[in-house]
Amino acid sequence: MFSLEHDSTTPLVAQIVGGFQQLIATQGLRPGGRLPSIRQFAQTQGVSVFTVVEAYDRLVALGLVHSKPNAGFFVRLRATAAAQPAAEVQVQFDAKWYLRQIFETRELDIKAGCGWLPQDWLFQEGVHRAFRQLAQEGAELGGYGSPYGHAGLRELLAELLAERQIKAKADAILLTQGSSQAMDLLARYFVKPGEAVLVDSPGYPNMLYILRYLGATLLPVPRTPEGYDLAALEALLAEHKPKVFFTQPRLHSPSNSTVPLNQLLRLLQLAHQHEFAIVENDIYADLDEQLNPSLASLDQLQRVAYLGSFSKTISPNLRVGYVAAAPKLLEDLATRKMVSGLTSSDLNERLVLRALTEGRWRKHLGKLRGRLAAAQLVVASRLSQLGFELHTQGTSGMYLWARHPDIPDAGLLSQEAARHSIMLGPGHLFYPEPRETGWLRFNVAFSEEVRLWSFVETEIARAGG
Repeated sequence: MFSLEHDSTTPLVAQIVGGFQQLIATQGLRPGGRLPSIRQFAQTQGVSVFTVVEAYDRLVALGLVHSKPNAGFFVRLRATAAAQPAAEVQVQFDAKWYLRQIFETRELDIKAGCGWLPQDWLFQEGVHRAFRQLAQEGAELGGYGSPYGHAGLRELLAELLAERQIKAKADAILLTQGSSQAMDLLARYFVKPGEAVLVDSPGYPNMLYILRYLGATLLPVPRTPEGYDLAALEALLAEHKPKVFFTQPRLHSPSNSTVPLNQLLRLLQLAHQHEFAIVENDIYADLDEQLNPSLASLDQLQRVAYLGSFSKTISPNLRVGYVAAAPKLLEDLATRKMVSGLTSSDLNERLVLRALTEGRWRKHLGKLRGRLAAAQLVVASRLSQLGFELHTQGTSGMYLWARHPDIPDAGLLSQEAARHSIMLGPGHLFYPEPRETGWLRFNVAFSEEVRLWSFVETEIARAGG
């Protein structure tokens, strides 16, 4: 193994890539050999996890190594890629990086770019009471759940969706292992390799990666502070004739914008005119103080498949999401769910049902919305004071999308932040196409730390000369 020179002018990432290139070229690492784990290498060499992640991804891009899920990185059997100088290697990080690596950064002290809420903002009390109640009653541990998910929770969801003006009976709802499984099932239903699909730009990283993985051609529909760029959307429809649009109208990640009613109605008109379906990702609906309409409430699940989740409000670890859709589509999704992973967890679904019905759920939601509204004001004010442009400013939701005129590449800023144990959300992770951008996503629940703003202020001063 090689050692890094921390005082060298050669970037650490380039040193790591060059070191492994040399080991592979000289058979110090033979084909099929396993590289040290990301955490192990970072700890041994005294560097951040982000630095090792970037270096390993560059080695993958060069064709020298490949990753195996839950196993690590291994030298390819035919590692014959051209030996480029490590410093010249260009890698475009995308939603694949976000999906695979973002959860390896939990040890970073400040998580300003993450996509979850602090533990003490979640419904801990309700979950703890639900655990105790189920334990006292003797929760069933044998067998599997229903293919469609726990009936009691689906019935309650039908009532909750009715409050959002969506008429869906319990048998029109499929429970899933979090919203990610819901997205995957819907993507596999609608998309075949090579087909063109409409997506938000910027958009939801997990969805973008799933679609890329399935071989879809992504057609970016720009999101503006006012909603969709409808002219761009209509041009894409005329040229490509896509059959589905994957979108997040409400409290959109990363911009936190919400599409207004008139644009939702126009989108449904276009869907009918051009005969395409819509997958509406509404996982932040419970955080919306204004209770804005959804596409599903206007369409009543004719062309719209509607997905949601309890990860942002109860607990991401319970992994309970859902899809509401037309019967024929839902039947197909249930079959795909069983083929890929059998049933979802009946135990987790019972826990969520208990948490929702134990009497304090709505009080928790009110408190959570209030905390987010207060954090929105504080973080927006701080960003404005430092000269950032805000894409959208409101009082609901988890995020702010911002850029600074002196920071053209948020990716470089994020790499430097990681060396200070700060996780940022660089904008290029959220775009369907590779690009350099100054946009950053800030999670307001994690962005009130003094050290975060001290770092950002220092970097702005350095960039501005």
